[in-house]
Amino acid sequence: MPRPLGELEDAVMTRIWQWNRPVTVREVLEDLQQERSIAYTTVMTVLDNLHQKGWVRREVEGRAYRYTAVSTRAAYSAALMNEAWAQSDNPAAALVAFFGMMSPEQRVSLNDAIRMVQRDSPLPAPPEEGEGEPEPS
Repeated sequence: MPRPLGELEDAVMTRIWQWNRPVTVREVLEDLQQERSIAYTTVMTVLDNLHQKGWVRREVEGRAYRYTAVSTRAAYSAALMNEAWAQSDNPAAALVAFFGMMSPEQRVSLNDAIRMVQRDSPLPAPPEEGEGEPEPS
């Protein structure tokens, strides 16, 4: 399970996920500077840390690196939700509480996702009458 990203790591990864292409430190820096004052070396360090943690891969281009996300934001979010759910002492109650927090639009998305998963990997059919466990003697 990935540990949650820090605030600046998330800001950097958000750009990499949104742009969906290899990026340089300079590109990320220039975009971040629209929101905050930040140094080139800070962005470089964050990207290096993300590389060390396995969030991004990098390739040399000239004298700089280009960074690419290793997985999607959706996969990251799913891993966080799965970890939170796994930590519960009552997973069913945690799901009920989580579903209760959802907006109507989120519930529509949840129903769509369930239909997709069921279509792609249907549950096994229950055993026919007389199949399965032998009758006790």
